[in-house]
Amino acid sequence: MKSHALHLRLIAAAVMAACSLSGTVAAQSSPGFSGDVPAPVDQAYAGTLTVNVDLRDAGKRIFRSHETIPVKPGALMLFYPKWIPGEHAPSGPVSNVAGLIIRANGKQLPWRRDLRDMFTLHLDVPQGVNQLDLDFQFLSPGEGEGSNFGASVSTAPNLVDMEFNQVVFYPAGYYTRQIQIQPTVQLPQGWKFASALEVDSQSGDTIHFKPLGFNNFVDSPLIAGANFNRVDLTPKGGAPVYLNVVGDAAKDVKLTDKQLEQQRNVVTQTNFLFGAHHYSHYDFLLTLSDHTGHFGLEHHQASDDRLPANFFTDDDMHLYAASLMPHEFVHSWNGKFRRPADLWTPNFNVPMQDDLLWVYEGLTDYWCGVLTARAGLWTPAQYRDSIANIAAAMSYRTGRAWRSLQDTADAAPLTYYGSESWINWIRDTDFYPEGQLLWLDVDTKLRELSGGKHSLDDFAHAFYGMDNGSYVTKTYTFDDVVNTLNQVQPFDWSTFLRQRLDYTGTELPEHGIERGGWKLVFNDTPNGETKALEGIRHGANLAYSIGLMVNAKGTIGDVQWNGPAFKAGLVPGLSIVAVNGHDFSTDTLKDAITAAKTSQAPIELLVKNVDVYSTVKVDYHGGLRYPHLERADGKDLIGAIVAPRSK
Repeated sequence: MKSHALHLRLIAAAVMAACSLSGTVAAQSSPGFSGDVPAPVDQAYAGTLTVNVDLRDAGKRIFRSHETIPVKPGALMLFYPKWIPGEHAPSGPVSNVAGLIIRANGKQLPWRRDLRDMFTLHLDVPQGVNQLDLDFQFLSPGEGEGSNFGASVSTAPNLVDMEFNQVVFYPAGYYTRQIQIQPTVQLPQGWKFASALEVDSQSGDTIHFKPLGFNNFVDSPLIAGANFNRVDLTPKGGAPVYLNVVGDAAKDVKLTDKQLEQQRNVVTQTNFLFGAHHYSHYDFLLTLSDHTGHFGLEHHQASDDRLPANFFTDDDMHLYAASLMPHEFVHSWNGKFRRPADLWTPNFNVPMQDDLLWVYEGLTDYWCGVLTARAGLWTPAQYRDSIANIAAAMSYRTGRAWRSLQDTADAAPLTYYGSESWINWIRDTDFYPEGQLLWLDVDTKLRELSGGKHSLDDFAHAFYGMDNGSYVTKTYTFDDVVNTLNQVQPFDWSTFLRQRLDYTGTELPEHGIERGGWKLVFNDTPNGETKALEGIRHGANLAYSIGLMVNAKGTIGDVQWNGPAFKAGLVPGLSIVAVNGHDFSTDTLKDAITAAKTSQAPIELLVKNVDVYSTVKVDYHGGLRYPHLERADGKDLIGAIVAPRSK
């Protein structure tokens, strides 16, 4: 009896295994999964998509989307945008899409998500059906839920900031520029809006926009709010440029006369720099709120800029964040009009490659600092403070021992979403700050080689200053960058760049500060930018002394690898409770560092790791150290770089 039962169990197990294997094989070999994604073709998609986005519940963080897609009977793949230009990672917030119902002729159709690509849907379109109707919600994150671009908080009770890639699907197999779509948006009563989209008609709070290519649609975000301000920044004789502001309160969206003049100077100086523009009109879309994410995202004819509510009303915040809008504006030229060849893709679901982000982002970051100074948003001294802070941070990048600047660009899809701990060792997105130093190195070398006759401004004219008014993307490669530099000033630019991009070791490989007539020094007084930042964040950057960064509550954010704090046993995430027997505060810790200069006793810290307390002793006696630029030998090329241009 036992033998017969065992035999039956073995038979049943074999049958179940066979069924399981059969099901697995069937699922893997079934048509319509990601291995069968049609290659995109550069031909017109038949018909026009429409999307109606209902934002009347935006204050509740609900965007309701109704989309129609012309179709033919048969198997169909729909994409949700995955690789969003400017985000440099597969960051489309598909996990925030809910309630998706797809209908044909009023009947609900089944659909299935691709097992290997969560951004792809598969369905069969029945005979006699020529249009699909999609209804779904995009559930915008609440405070504390998201931290990156479209996956961050984008609504508050009085405003909304929407990227259209959040609320649409599109058919696979086509270049997105060949898919036409007509958008409609419904706003809460009385709210005003701004977008690079062109209005076709408006009825009350419902806005119908003109049809356009799907790629330009995704590239044209919208802001709206109860507190709205729009100011004209158009330079004399130039294409229209506007600054549109929504905010938590009416007082937040107003500019002083001086601030308005500075923003107009940004447009004028940027046009002088490049010698051409690549938009028919441009809209800065500025959200000022303490309840949304804070970042900037470039678009060809607009920028999505999100800053704290007090940007225009607090001097420290205005100083600290002044370069954001110039950065995104430069991207209209560098990143949108001229784009690395591996970052141009035919649709939003073909993977991008980030190897030239040191040009795309690094050069943009360099020029945004320069233009912030040329426009008068920063004084020359404030620009030097910014460069000093960048040079200090990059000089203390312990991770340069293993990770090159090039790899920070290559690995961007990982590091954009990586941990904020161990930044000095991991290196994170250093193609931004060290990219500034790299291009300062190039600019000063151009000036040195040419005896002051040529500069990076000449490169800007040569590389971006063609096809005035056109916003058709022109791609480039590393060799194109090198060849244009050689046109400006013959030199072995390929070797110059590669020596810096591929370097690993302990030294900072860029020397633009020294060639520019300055040198990096440290003393015990914070520079102006550091003071502003500490006033905003209420923390302390002690990376160049004790070797850590800490917030006002005592939580350690970063620790210098193999620095004094590290050797004492401190790591990110621990909390400092007491300093030399006294309650922690950033001032108490700074005082202890200062006192240790004249004492052989270590700095004693009581720290908390979850619920375990311990005492660590940091053997450091070098005092507080903050970065500054100090005048050195040679011409002041940095002063020449930030001087305003006339033409």
